[in-house]
This record gives sequence, structure tokens and C-alpha cells, in this order.
Amino acid sequence: MDHFYSIPKPRFLQVSRIARVVFVMLAIFQLPAHAQGKERPVKYPTSYRTIQVDGLSIFYREAGPKDAPTLLLLHGLPSSSRMFDPLFSRLSDHYHLIAPDYPGFGHSDWPDPKKFAYTFDHIAETMNHFSEALGLLRYTLYMQDYGGPVGFRMALAHTERVEALIVQDAVAHNTGLGANWKTRRAFWTDRAANESALRVNLLSLETARTRHAGNDPDAARHDPDLWTDEFYFLNQPSQVEIQSDLFYDYRTNVENYPKWQAWMREKQPRLLVIWGKYESSFDSSEPESYRRDVPNAEVHIVDGGHFALDTAADEIAALVSEFMRTQK
Repeated sequence: MDHFYSIPKPRFLQVSRIARVVFVMLAIFQLPAHAQGKERPVKYPTSYRTIQVDGLSIFYREAGPKDAPTLLLLHGLPSSSRMFDPLFSRLSDHYHLIAPDYPGFGHSDWPDPKKFAYTFDHIAETMNHFSEALGLLRYTLYMQDYGGPVGFRMALAHTERVEALIVQDAVAHNTGLGANWKTRRAFWTDRAANESALRVNLLSLETARTRHAGNDPDAARHDPDLWTDEFYFLNQPSQVEIQSDLFYDYRTNVENYPKWQAWMREKQPRLLVIWGKYESSFDSSEPESYRRDVPNAEVHIVDGGHFALDTAADEIAALVSEFMRTQK
């Protein structure tokens, strides 16, 4: 069930919006069981491609009609474009979906951290060049976790390209960083003294599991392959250095939060905020912080954790589809 954080509205407006979302969800759930999720036949199957950007091979998933509205999907840590598979199987008949892997992630190149600056500024620059290489002139940004700081940088650099924002468990306010960020903030203050503790706090198997299952009381519905695969990825050669460098740069995101908030308050972009009710990486106050910046934002709490698509893909696909359908 959806939970709406909103200022009371006339009841007929509430019913109208709920009815539209329910209609989309029913359309999904009325498919035969074998036709839901990855097994559902799609008109536009996913293609797995690479393209050269700034001397790097950038991997990306693509599906859907190219003349349809574009969703540019930006993944989080320690995932890749793979995290968006549930949306590709549900939305590609109606929307053009593009999901890249950042440098140092997934199937994109992992340049040596001694020769490549793993910073959010650099990754956002690469992603802007990636979108230009594909000829993406207008798109809706879907941002999860690290996708937030990458996407906000892209939006401020090229406001004219952004039709709307979808935020799923990504932070743009200092209050959104919860208690487990104490170790991480200490790392930003003194990297040398706190790097070992940071690596345990951020890159361990238990942390990988918590990112997915959070405090969900029904742990059995979470596929352990998701976090064991991510933990395996984090233990590949150079990954500890890559992820440590990038997370050290995360402090620049906090410094940029006021700039992103000011941009949202000025531009009032169409904004959909999706938040897992079992989110454990960030503070539960964050969705309302977005609403303070953009009062007309749609905010929905879904039955999932930090990677809410793990368990709430049908619900999220319905919300995204309705949001895109009503886009002006």
C-alpha cells in the first residue's frame, strides 16, 4: 500500500490520484503469473552495449522505442545498471530506458585510480558526455543512492536537458545522512586514521546485506545473490582503492547540498520521490526534506529497503509509469 506524505488535499483529488495508480498496478498484476517480471514477453528486449566516452569503454543497458520519453537511470553503490533490470522488464514497452555503468563499476572500464580521478565531479562529467554521445537531448533522471550526486551535477550543468527527476533513496540534505554516517564523516576529516574503519563500515559483506534487507522483518524475501554478488565485486583487484577514493570525495556532495536545494527551489522541477520504508542507509526524514524544496513533489513510501526495486518493483513501476504518463 502506498503512503502519501502530503498536505491535505480535497478528497476528490486524492481519490483521483490513487485511482490512477491503482489502475496501472492492476494492469500489471492482471498479467498471467508467467508474464510478470523478467519472464514477461516484451516488445522491446534489452540490449547490452558499450560506447567509447572520454577514452573509456562505458557499458549500458538500453530498451524501448527511441522516440518515446527517455528515462536515464543512474545507479548506486555498489551496484550497476543491473539494479534496474526490474524496471526494464516492466516499462520498456512504453519508455526509452538507458542505464549506464559508471567508470569503475559493473562492465564499464575500471581505470587505475592512480591515473583516473574517482570523484563525483568526474563521473558526472563522464555521464554528461555519455548522454551527448548517445544524442540524449531530453530525459527524466532516475537517481538512486550515488545516482543522486551524479544526477544533480548533471542537472545543474545542463538544466535544459532535464524534463523531470525521480529520486529513489538518494540524499540531497545533510539531515538525510543517518547515524551510521559517523564513521564515514570521521573518514572525511582524517582519511589516514579512519580508512580501515571505513572499509569495514562501507564495504563489508554485512553492510552489503544491510543495504538490501535493511530492517525488513521478512528477510526471506530478499535474494542473497544480490549482496553476495556485490561483495564479490567489491573484492576484485583495485575495487577497494576505487571505492575508497570515491567515498572520500562524498564529502563534496554534502558541501553541494545547499546548491542542489537552491536549484530545486528555484526551478521547481517535476519530482517523484520513492523511498523504501526499510531504508537503513539514510534517514527517514529525507523524503519530507525534498517536499520542502518542491512542495508539489509526489512522495511515496514503498515496501522495500535501500534497493527498493528488490521487493517493490511492481509498485515502483506503476508509480513511475503514472508519473511519466502525466508529464507535461
